[in-house]
Amino acid sequence: MGRTQTFETARVVRAALGVFWRSGYEAASVPALEAATGLNRSSIYHSFGSKRGLFDAAVQAYLDDVVRPRLRPLLADPVAPGAVVDYLTGLRAALVRPGEIQADSGCLLVNASGAPISRDDAVRQTVADYRAELRAALGRGVDARFPGRAESERDRLADLCTSLVVSAFALVRVDPHSAVGSLDSALMLLERPRS
Repeated sequence: MGRTQTFETARVVRAALGVFWRSGYEAASVPALEAATGLNRSSIYHSFGSKRGLFDAAVQAYLDDVVRPRLRPLLADPVAPGAVVDYLTGLRAALVRPGEIQADSGCLLVNASGAPISRDDAVRQTVADYRAELRAALGRGVDARFPGRAESERDRLADLCTSLVVSAFALVRVDPHSAVGSLDSALMLLERPRS
């Protein structure tokens, strides 16, 4: 007879997400995960199969609870002309807010892309899918902001903004000033007069 689960899965996954986000997959020790989640090793393994299973659940929570709510205005129908500027301004504010996990740790998936776990095909695909989702959302925002510009110009602008956001996430842990500068550059690109 199996054991009865006595914890709320979402709470456990959120707690583990904090550990993985701050430390990275490799450096997130099972004792640290036990301390954060309140579960012992056997409960973690019983419920998630492995540390990797818990990481996969944390990545899904990160996408659902952190990434997609911030992108939601860029996916509305119709997208407001100022939505892309609002996205970048909100992200900039998060990266400079003391104690904000994004200010301290950047992006879980951008961090994973530079870590050994990125050699795993499933993780590599998740990071690529995240980047594509980000690019598509920013592309919709750019299209709404500059509907009169040529499609090729809007595509280039969306590519640049995506690259600058990824750069900001990659830099914030080691050079917060440059991370904010990346977002300021993206905002300057979007301040050009509309055609």
